[in-house]
Amino acid sequence: MAESPHEFHGTRAVPERVGTELDHLLPPLAAPPVPRVVVKADLLPAVSAVSLIALLGLPAGWVWSRLAPPQQSVLGPNGSLTPLLVESYHGFDAIAVFALLTFGLGLLTSSVLWWVRRRRGPVLLIAGALGSLVASWLGVQMGVSFASGLYPMPPNPQLGDLITVAPEIGTNWVLLAQPLAVALGYGLAASWNGLDDLGRRLP
Repeated sequence: MAESPHEFHGTRAVPERVGTELDHLLPPLAAPPVPRVVVKADLLPAVSAVSLIALLGLPAGWVWSRLAPPQQSVLGPNGSLTPLLVESYHGFDAIAVFALLTFGLGLLTSSVLWWVRRRRGPVLLIAGALGSLVASWLGVQMGVSFASGLYPMPPNPQLGDLITVAPEIGTNWVLLAQPLAVALGYGLAASWNGLDDLGRRLP
């Protein structure tokens, strides 16, 4: 005679978490440290960067004075100068040449600053932008001075004479080209890097 299977009746054990009463005694898991912005250690290198970048205005002004085209103007009454019809566009050409020159110089400056790995951060970025602004201003001043030496006014000009006028920069907005290029290049490098400390602590 076959035996009938045994049937078990009762409640099923519910799993319980072991050690819940001791959890408050265990130290919490330490979160990875978030790197903070270093300011004091970067101040001296930032001041040096501002000084060195500002000196770039000297060669920038010299190059611009050689590239910017002069204007052929007619001497009018009371010493007024009237540019010829086609020559009037050279005022825009002088501004465009300076803007392109300083924008490229700003991109080059941002790449050099990015290679200073142990000083990467907003402090060096601000220093680069500030130094570039000073360099642009110095480039305008020195460039106009260099251009005036290349195209001096003729002695004893007469009414109606054709005079070659040195190029000038008629707007101050062009001073922002180089700082914006530095911020753009440095910002793109920082976003491409993707590290919290921008790689400052890498060996």
